[in-house]
Amino acid sequence: MREIEFKMERQGLVNVGDKVEIIEREGVNYSYIIEPAVAMSGCFSSRNRIKSREGIIQDIRENDRGFYVIVAFDE
Repeated sequence: MREIEFKMERQGLVNVGDKVEIIEREGVNYSYIIEPAVAMSGCFSSRNRIKSREGIIQDIRENDRGFYVIVAFDE
């Protein structure tokens, strides 16, 4: 199980336990978006790419910088 943090701008777009799909964006590094444009990951090098395209939301955290979604991937 691999857990990845995604930044979400608005509350209530997803809930703990939801199954989500991600898409990969390729540039110098790789980044991921929870569809449909719910949240975005940080950057990953090619050796740390996410192999799964589906995950389960484990937690949603809020701090002074916004909302963070923790997604578990079966890797």
